[in-house]
Amino acid sequence: MSEKFTFRYAKRDDISLILQFIKDLAAYEKMINEVVADEKTLEEWIFDKQKAEVIFVVVDDEEIGFALFFHNFSTFLGRAGIYLEDLFVKPEYRGKGYGKAILKKLAAIAVERGCGRLEWWCLDWNKPGIDFYHSLGAEPMDDWTVYRITGDTLSNLASF
Repeated sequence: MSEKFTFRYAKRDDISLILQFIKDLAAYEKMINEVVADEKTLEEWIFDKQKAEVIFVVVDDEEIGFALFFHNFSTFLGRAGIYLEDLFVKPEYRGKGYGKAILKKLAAIAVERGCGRLEWWCLDWNKPGIDFYHSLGAEPMDDWTVYRITGDTLSNLASF
């Protein structure tokens, strides 16, 4: 890992870069066909509505990784947490500590903001990711199942 790396929060003019990182992650996860986000939508939700935040890890003036995250809330803890939606480091920079640096930065943000936890999902087949998260002390939530409603099902449920 380069000793000269920094973090920076995304700015509005980073929208195309954010979308590119999202697409790169989706390609890695073999889910590129599921990306329907576009620059206008991301700008609205990240910057106008302020529903998510993005940080970049920067090496030699190049953004080489990113994390998109937002606050959730734990009723049991009685406080907010940080949910990491996406973390991606460009392939040529993997294995050099940048992913760990991003998670450390997110942990620091969570602590600074008084959050009770930092959490994320990982695809079951992503063994490198799972091994990496275990090495940091992260624990899988095996006793929980994620449920999701989208598209027409969401619209149908909403129309009662």
